[in-house]
Formats: sequence, C-alpha cells, structure tokens
Amino acid sequence: QVHLVESGGGLVQTGGSLRLSCVASGGIFAISDFGWYRQSPGKQRELVASITGSGVTNYADSVKGRLTISRDNVKNTVYLQMNSLKPEDTAVYYCNQVLLSRGVDTWGQGTQVTVSS
Repeated sequence: QVHLVESGGGLVQTGGSLRLSCVASGGIFAISDFGWYRQSPGKQRELVASITGSGVTNYADSVKGRLTISRDNVKNTVYLQMNSLKPEDTAVYYCNQVLLSRGVDTWGQGTQVTVSS
C-alpha cells in the first residue's frame, strides 16, 4: 500500500526559500508520476509542478523559474525547491503519486507554507 508523508513547510518572508519533501512507501516509486499541488482558503486545489517516472517536468506558469521539482529514486523522495517566494504562494501543499496501470492515486496529508509580506 502506498503512503506519502510531506515535510518542509513553514513560515518564510517574501523572497525566501523552502524545500518540501515527500517520502513515499511501497515498491513502485521509480515508475510513478508525482505532482505537487496547493490549496489556499476559498480556492480550488491547483497543480504546481509534476514529474514523470522518466523525469519529465511540468510547471504552472505562476511558478516557472521559482520552483523546481525533482526526485530521488534511491531515497523514494520527491522534492519541491521553492525560491523567491511570494505571499500568493501561501497554501497547503500536497504531494500526489499516480500510477494508473496499478490504480494508484494517493495523496499526502499536506504541509502548510506561509509567506509573509
């Protein structure tokens, strides 16, 4: 059974940096696709960045050039490096693991990121 645990959130000032981590259990990490999503109060959850099993990345326009998604298949961990943070980046960030061929679509518990102005 797949289980995700996020960490690394916190309070940071505008222009600061954070690195989020998502550790996945189970033996299908290397062939899974991952995404980082975020949700702020009153808004829908949105995709921030994604990375496929082969390492292809994709980013929302609002974060291009500031956020970087990466993965370590040895540590079973997906990262989201967040630089030049803005108050509008404030949200709960969720990690999502998908492997459609195995019916896997799993979410972590979320980690809060707050950017003060």
